[in-house]
Amino acid sequence: MITVRPVENDTDLQAWVAVKCAVMPDEPVTAEQLRRSPAHDRLLMLAELDGELAACGIADRSDDPRRGFVAPRVLPGLRRRGVGTALLEPLLSHVARLGLRTVGAHVDGRDPGSLAFAERFGFREVDREVEQVREIGSEPLPEPLPGVEVVSVAERPLLLEAAYDLAVEAYADFAVTGAIQISLEQWLADEATRPEGSFVALAAGEIVGYAGLMEHGDLADAAEHGLTAVRRAWRRRGIATLLKRTQLAWAEGNGVCRLVTWTQRGNEAMRALNERLGYEIVTESLTMRATLPVDRAP
Repeated sequence: MITVRPVENDTDLQAWVAVKCAVMPDEPVTAEQLRRSPAHDRLLMLAELDGELAACGIADRSDDPRRGFVAPRVLPGLRRRGVGTALLEPLLSHVARLGLRTVGAHVDGRDPGSLAFAERFGFREVDREVEQVREIGSEPLPEPLPGVEVVSVAERPLLLEAAYDLAVEAYADFAVTGAIQISLEQWLADEATRPEGSFVALAAGEIVGYAGLMEHGDLADAAEHGLTAVRRAWRRRGIATLLKRTQLAWAEGNGVCRLVTWTQRGNEAMRALNERLGYEIVTESLTMRATLPVDRAP
């Protein structure tokens, strides 16, 4: 028997995190990180098969507020028994209740079974992201750029909020369909969660660049890049390289052995910069999209 229910308490939340991390070990999360992130429209669900915890799921509004997203995650050993379908249906219903007609999902490019499952419910690929990873070695501090000062968010915490308008400018330039809208509340909650490794570039007191670093689950020796952005008028001057090399040097000096970043298709400039800095592609994530109500294939 399959039972599906919403997450209602801390025990449920810990169970949700355990399943998510088991299914997607490359994208860990903690209960505290979920509590910290804004959850105005978010639904978290658990599924059990014959009393055994089998899956977790999330439905929410996307970064493009005109769309929703869903993510049913079933433990590998319990797939192909109807759990994913039973979990997906209430997730899709939640997106519909938000008044949205388009829904997205992400599928691991190494998982043909999950791709087939998504396609059966009418999801089709619209974009791809690559995961790039950098193992930390000997990382000297970069040479400074004339007229550019680099300071950490830990040194000057108010710079994170001050960098929000730069983030809005950068999101507008993303090579994605639709418009990304990250609220200030979400920006402050999710970005620079490792403030000592998040850096701002200043020129005559003006913020001209930003590179955030975030917690990677509860791993002390790994971190994930957040947004890396440079003001349009200051691009192609080496600021992004300066900020990322500063992060690499910080990582070496603070016990971080691995940095992870995701880059969407269309942002070849950032992907190429990462490659020049020694980041290697590990996997791809397929962005899938469907229209509600989904047209389920037999």
